[in-house]
Formats: sequence, structure tokens, C-alpha cells
Amino acid sequence: MGSVALTRQEFRERFLERFHDPAFETVASQVAAALDVAWEAYREYRKNPRTQPAGKAFADPGFELPLEWLETRRQIQAAARRHGNRRSPSRVLVVNGSSRSDQSCPGEMSKSHRLAQIGARAIRSQKGFEVDYLDLSRLTSEYGRVIHPCKACVSTAMPLCNWPCSCYPNHALGQVNDWMSELYPRWVAAHGVLIVTPVHWYQAPSVLKLMIDRLVCADGGNPDPTSTGGKDPARAKALELAGWDYPKHLAGRAFAVVVHGDAEGVEGLGHNLCDWLTSMELVQAGPSGALARYVGYYQSYAKSHDDLDRDKAFQTEVKNAALSLVETVRQMRAGRRKQPDEHLAAPRKK
Repeated sequence: MGSVALTRQEFRERFLERFHDPAFETVASQVAAALDVAWEAYREYRKNPRTQPAGKAFADPGFELPLEWLETRRQIQAAARRHGNRRSPSRVLVVNGSSRSDQSCPGEMSKSHRLAQIGARAIRSQKGFEVDYLDLSRLTSEYGRVIHPCKACVSTAMPLCNWPCSCYPNHALGQVNDWMSELYPRWVAAHGVLIVTPVHWYQAPSVLKLMIDRLVCADGGNPDPTSTGGKDPARAKALELAGWDYPKHLAGRAFAVVVHGDAEGVEGLGHNLCDWLTSMELVQAGPSGALARYVGYYQSYAKSHDDLDRDKAFQTEVKNAALSLVETVRQMRAGRRKQPDEHLAAPRKK
């Protein structure tokens, strides 16, 4: 594949795009100094400049691991302990999958946000339940908020994909501020997940798809980067071929999905999301927990909120999806809900 290396001049032009505002001219010498440092980090490929020995919990205790990755791992472990604590409240991660926000160009809140809040209120009304609200529209409206794209390590070999993802941050390429380091523990801490999303061109909005792709490491990912010498493809392939168990790091959580659209595509996206979550061995709530509806079918976008206001049935269905999820979580935590195939060994794990 073609080289992606930049010349010094190309690197300079891209770096300085961040300082287009004339106000930065007053600190031009400092920006130039920062450019020199950034160029050296790029040229020497200092992906993880701050590391420490992995320690005895890993296959290679002396291998240097990034401090950021170790901190995310620590937060995941803490979230797993909270999730397993029988006395902790039942937590539901409510995801607004829309990129639209009244804090950015549209200047108006999304219908997904409104619907997600209906679900969140229903969940909070139940004794022993709490909501962790995740608004993915912050990717379009908040400074420095980003989810970097998946690099598809899995397609080389499953053990090359680390849990949590170790592809980011990449300081050499300026790929920093990756939100997934915070989102992995939030998924782990959840007992249930409610996703509310619009359909964009028959598919998931880009903000939601970014998170979906980066959750691939939760489905068979390698929790020990030292076992493959970091990102060594040959070692990862050998490890997989020797026998890999494809651990399901989010298995056993419950989920419900609400998809809405204005003209087309809701059924396909609804099925896709349910299939994705089921493949990770999350448990779908009852029939009410998989909902696909149109709001203002083939009507003007300008009146879509009015259409939603009038659609009391849809609002009730969203509430029911949330309550179905609540009951599923309640039964699972009490040991009263069993999957009929949970003790069967899958012959095709990935």
C-alpha cells in the first residue's frame, strides 16, 4: 500500500492549520517551537512516549506498556468490580446515537435526545436503578471530543486487537483525546444498555458507528498486549492459530434498541444493532425492547418535533422498551432469567 509519510513541509502545513486564528500570531515563536517538537515525535514515531514495565500480571512483566493504556485497564477493572457487586444499584447506559445537537450547527436538539430522555426517566423511576447518559452528539459539538476510527487489527489476528484498544493514543500522529478510554469502563459498569438512534442513509449515524467499531475489542480482544510483543502481527497470528478463546468481555448485559426515521431504513438498522449486540452475547429485552418507528413519515423536516409531540403512542413505546430492559436486568441480577443455550459450546466463536 502507498506510503503515508509526510514531508517536513506537508507536516508543517497540517500542524499549522490548528493555529489559523490570527490571534495565534502573537505567539508565533512558541507555535514554531511546538512544531519542531511535534515533527521530531512524528519522524521518530514516538507513539507512546510515557511507559512503564507491565508487571507480574502480564506474560512479559518487563515489556513497556503505555501509561494511558494501563490507566484505562485499571478503570475497566474497577468498573467490573462495581458491576459484579450484588449490592450496587442496577446501572443502565442510555446512548443517544444522534450527531444532531442544539449546541452545534443545527441549533436544535435531536429527537433521539428527547426519546432517550423518555427512556432515562422511565428507568430512573424504578427502585434500585440509575442511568448513565451517553450523548454521542458531543462528538460534533464539544471541543477536543473525538472517537478515532478502528484500524481493523482483528482482520490480521484477533490477539492483535487489545482489550482495551491500544491503537490510541498515538502521540506521533497526533491521534489523542480518544473518548473510548472513558467509554470502555462505562460499558463494563452497565447492567443494561438502551440505544436510541436515528437512521442516516439506511445506516447508523457516524458518531454511533465509530463507537460500535471500536467496541470490537470487547468481543474476543486480547487483555495482554505483552503476549504479542505489542503490535507484532506474526506473534498475534501464531497465538490465534495455537488456540484462542475469543473472550466476550461484555457478555451477559441486557439491551434494548430504539430506532427512528422519517422515511426509510429503520427496520434494517434495528436488526443490525440487535444482531451486533447479540453477537457479543448481550441479552435482548422482551419484544418491546426492539423498536423501529417512523416520525412524521415523509413529512417536512421543519415540523418533525411537532410530529413527535403528537405521536404519544411512540413515546409510550419508548418508555415500554426502557421498562422491558429494566425487568430484564432485574431478572438477570436475581438469577431468575436464563438463556436456553447459555451452557452450549459455540463451535464458531468468531
